[in-house]
Amino acid sequence: MKETSKDLTGLEYTKDSPTRSILKAISWRFIASGTTFLVTFLIFRNTSDHTYDQAIETAWYVTVVEFTSKILFYYLHERLWTNIRWGKYWRRSYWKRRSWKKLYRQMHQNGNNQ
Repeated sequence: MKETSKDLTGLEYTKDSPTRSILKAISWRFIASGTTFLVTFLIFRNTSDHTYDQAIETAWYVTVVEFTSKILFYYLHERLWTNIRWGKYWRRSYWKRRSWKKLYRQMHQNGNNQ
């Protein structure tokens, strides 16, 4: 679900809902934490005297701590960025026209002031 808001100019825009943000965070964490588990397991299994079960247990602990802390930070980061409009609704043609108009006005204002 998207949340609709108005900016300072009165234009409506949509933001991702908190539910969407948390679902994105969870889906990404499963992918990233699976990678963490695999890397941790391989490191402990191949570079230490840990048994297979010990390597799995250690990798599991690291993955649980990593999953919990990073999902929280990702969610907070996502909610912060959902409130920042910059770059979200960018249209190239609008900014091209706008920047040329601004430059044109600056050039002609400077010429009139001399």
